[in-house]
Amino acid sequence: MSMRRLTVALAALGIAAAAPAAAAPLDVIARDYVALVLEFGEHEEGYVDAYYGPPEWAAAARANKRSLGRLTADTAALRKRVAAENATGIGAARRSYLAAQLRALAARVAMRQGLRLDFASEAEELFGVRPVLRPLKSYDAVLARIDRLVPGPGPLWQRVDDFRKRYEIPSDRLKPAMEAAIAECKARTAKHFALPEGEEFDLEFVSDKPWSGYNWYKGGYHSLIQINTDLPTAVSRAVDLGCHEGYPGHHVYNALLERELVRGRGWTEFSVYPLYSPQSLIAEGSANYGIDLAFPKEQQVAFETSTIYPIAGLDPAMAKALVDLNRATRSLASASYTIADDYLAGRISRDDAKALVQRYELSSPARAEQRMKFIDTYRSYIINYGLGRDLVQAHVESAGPSQAARWQAMEKLLSEPTLPGDLRK
Repeated sequence: MSMRRLTVALAALGIAAAAPAAAAPLDVIARDYVALVLEFGEHEEGYVDAYYGPPEWAAAARANKRSLGRLTADTAALRKRVAAENATGIGAARRSYLAAQLRALAARVAMRQGLRLDFASEAEELFGVRPVLRPLKSYDAVLARIDRLVPGPGPLWQRVDDFRKRYEIPSDRLKPAMEAAIAECKARTAKHFALPEGEEFDLEFVSDKPWSGYNWYKGGYHSLIQINTDLPTAVSRAVDLGCHEGYPGHHVYNALLERELVRGRGWTEFSVYPLYSPQSLIAEGSANYGIDLAFPKEQQVAFETSTIYPIAGLDPAMAKALVDLNRATRSLASASYTIADDYLAGRISRDDAKALVQRYELSSPARAEQRMKFIDTYRSYIINYGLGRDLVQAHVESAGPSQAARWQAMEKLLSEPTLPGDLRK
């Protein structure tokens, strides 16, 4: 592409293009990085989760994608160029971000060519953190605590599932319930964040997916939020999904990156989002922690009791019990890492893994099957939800007990080139 065409393309995004002779090395590296991500995305469907840069760049990737071998060599060369750059301040953070994203890209290209890593190593290469794989028996104490919350005969997963079934939103009331939940999530976020002018989303209900909800960011501060209706949605999931997929979750994260970094600084590398990268740990972790930030427990109970239960036509008498149960089960999140590790390594069968998901994630057979489909599809990506949430929570809450300080820390995290390692500083 000529420099003139590049300047026009960037101007269309509101990005100030530098004069040809003044193009900074990291700007050139960023353009090459985007090309690598887009071209590898032509080899692996779903790798590029979002792209809103110049359309001709995507067209060029489709028309002239490099071979996997060439992508391997060119990614290695670009990593050396990044390592050789000197930068200070936020420029150093930008360089570190590019280095981490390229490390993940190199690993994903190698996996596409047959590289097999153990679960923890795969997670570390792709997402920048190494999960601890605890023996499943270490979760038995958590199960015992939950057992006291839901007493009675039969398997614990069955009792938990029966309890939650009382709070399933009827299908004909799911849309207004989700709209009300997202509206409240937005209102609470907007009290603390200056959201981009004109930001918006479309809400769509889909089926036959391995996930319960998804945000497809389209650029221009616009998202498509999809809710999977394969399985019933519990009352508490309306707020969870509204925060996670919308406010202050994925929609806000992507919109702030677009406003602050792509448009504000001209950092084109943030116009593309490769799913298997450290960015996903920040995205999923902040989206999950954003639920608690927007809705401390008593506030969630109060809002659901006053708004979501009436919309769903359900009795709110046990609203607090459901929220207590859901928060207690969070301690089981990392059990899935151990199960997935054994399953993906071939040490246990799929049926055995599904049974363990039922026991340690307290899932019905149908939900355990959906979980297995997710693991089959996304593998070590599952660490981003639990481990990511824990890291984001610790980082944000280190700002102090003030909610205002925590929201400020969250906004900073979402608006800058934050990496998993930054959360531990």
